[in-house]
Order: sequence, then structure tokens, then C-alpha cells
Amino acid sequence: MRRLLWAGCSQLLPWEAGLWAHKMSVAAAAAAPRCSLWPLALLAASGSSPSVSAGLLQHPAPGHGAPCRWGSQFNVPPCAQVVARPVGVCSMMKLPIQVSAEGLDAAFVGVPLDTGTSNRPGARFGPRQIRAESVMVRRYNGSTGAAPFDSLRVADIGDVNVNLYNLPDSCRLIRESYQKIVASGCVPLTLGGDHTITYPILQAVAEKHGPMGLVHVDAHTDTGDRALGEKIYHGTPFRRCVEEGLLDCSRVVQIGIRGSSYDPDPYKYCRDQGFQVVPAEECWGKSLVPLMGEVRKQMGDKPVYISFDIDGLDPAYAPGTGTPEIAGLTPAQALEIIRGCKGLNIVGCDLVEVAPMYDVSGNTALLGANLLFEMLCILPRVKTM
Repeated sequence: MRRLLWAGCSQLLPWEAGLWAHKMSVAAAAAAPRCSLWPLALLAASGSSPSVSAGLLQHPAPGHGAPCRWGSQFNVPPCAQVVARPVGVCSMMKLPIQVSAEGLDAAFVGVPLDTGTSNRPGARFGPRQIRAESVMVRRYNGSTGAAPFDSLRVADIGDVNVNLYNLPDSCRLIRESYQKIVASGCVPLTLGGDHTITYPILQAVAEKHGPMGLVHVDAHTDTGDRALGEKIYHGTPFRRCVEEGLLDCSRVVQIGIRGSSYDPDPYKYCRDQGFQVVPAEECWGKSLVPLMGEVRKQMGDKPVYISFDIDGLDPAYAPGTGTPEIAGLTPAQALEIIRGCKGLNIVGCDLVEVAPMYDVSGNTALLGANLLFEMLCILPRVKTM
């Protein structure tokens, strides 16, 4: 039973599925003899069950006999033709779970925090639902040809243990967690959580890379100063970032901004800082490919962070969010924006504000999972097949 539990959890597959996968991948294994399959080779190489630390199973370090699947030297999502989608522990794309980012090129990280929301709460459940819906996301990007799992070592490293009762303390916990992730050389792909989380993430990322360029998709600029006397909540992260010098303001673009406002000129602060603001009205009924060509020139080869608030999309497509605004972007335009960032020096990404309980279909989280996959596909060093 102990061997069965290890095989199921470490591979996120049951023992029988591992045997079936072994039979189905003989040709792939022959083509890549250094690549063994989970969990069989791992169990064969170990005389006893691997150790457990902090409640999560440990995986061998890359370059030290680390196993892999389906004929790749990297971690690969299992194929639904071999392993049923509901099977296994819930992780992003059913990838292996690691306790840290050590040895990874990119990692999916959950930040289940919504203490900073101003309207409908629920984004704390976003990471869990995005992971659940991500079983529909497959190994290759058929539209762009990107093959991230043949290019980078990727895993799910779980969630930041936030403090739901103390927002400043949560920001500290997030910042410290991301300092470790970034220090390891790993690119974080974050599942939010409300937009407050981008502030401490950028504190950690800028500590290593310096002031960031920012591609920000949202219905709101999130540059408010304070609300109810508080300076930290999901409407203020980018003003705090400006104040701390975390952003290269000449390389900040905000796309999809819209909605009613409390001020007659709601974008004045952004433009005064040098941000490029692209209101949703300028995006209606057109391709955003030309815009992204301009954005690539603006960003250059310096570090860039992508922050994507799901409410940047029209609520007809993404109703599961806390502060929806009508007349937003389409999913096709979202793909154009993310794919238009290919070739940039991306050092981190987040997808925030998915609040699953306002969308019983699960489509908002499904959309979020696909957008995170698209972000993974545009990271530096991702090969095209």
C-alpha cells in the first residue's frame, strides 16, 4: 500500500496507470534511452519509499537521475488517452508537485488570497479551481507550435501560506516566498488570488532584476492611493510599485481599461507616470496584433512582467470575478496580447481575480488555466516544434 501511495502521489497517477503508460511509451523510451518513466524507474532505483517532507513528496533533483514521462527529459502533463482526467492529485496540468523551485526553469505557484478585494470576495479559491480546470490543457500549443515541456523543467510548487487575517503580513509572506523562487533562477507563473498579490511579487522580482517593464491587462488601472484609509488592497498595487521604484514607467502598458470612475480624468495618474494606457474602446472590434508589435518595441530586451486580471475580459466570457466591467476584451484578444509578448525577456507572470463561485460553469477558471499555459509558452528558451 505504501508503494502504491508513493506511485500515485509522486506521479499523480495510480500504479495501474503507470504500468499502462510504460507499455504505451516503449517507442518513446527507445528514442530517448536516458529518459525513464514514472513511477516504475523511480521505484526500481529505490530500495525503499522516498522520504516525505513538509507534507509533500520529494522528487529527485534534475540532473541526478530525475525521472520523466512520455519520452521527454522534462516533466510532462499526462495524456488523457492514457490517464483519465479525474485521476490523481490536483495540480496545475497534473504536473508533479515539488516543495520548492530548486532545479526548475518555471513553476506554477498559487497565492490564495482575497483579503484585498473591494467588491465580491472569492479569489482565494481561484488557484484551486484553475488547477482543477487545467486538466483540459495539453502538452503542445497547436496554434503557435510552442513545446514548453520539451524545453523547460516545470512543476507545481503549491501555494504560499498566506495570512487571511492580516493583509500586510500576507504581503510579507508572499514577498519572502518569491524571493526564494526568484533566487533559484525559476520564473514564477502565479495563480491568484486578488490583484494585491502582484505588489509583493514585484518587490521580490525587482530585487533581482531591477525596475520592471509591465504588460498589464485589466479593466482597472489599480493605481488608487487608498480606500477606507488603507494603502494596500487590490486597487493600489501599481501605485505602491511606482512609489518604491519597482517599475520602469516608460515601459508600462495597461490594456483593456474601462468602466465608470470617481474622477473626471481617471487615467491622469498613469499618464503622468509615463504609462501607456489603452482603453477597451480602442480595442473593440479589431485585432491587437499591431498594438503588440508596438509594445514589443517599447519593452525592448529588458526584464518584463505580465500581470493579467481576468476582469480585463468581458464578463460574458469571464463572469467569475469580483469586480466585473461590461464591454471588455475577448478571449481571442487575450491570446493576441500574450502571444504578442513572445520574444520579450519575461521574468514572471500572474493571472489574478478568478472567483469561481460566480461562474458555476467553470469557464472563467478554464480560461485562466489556458492563459497561464499561453504565458508558459512565451517564456524565453521555449522551443517551437
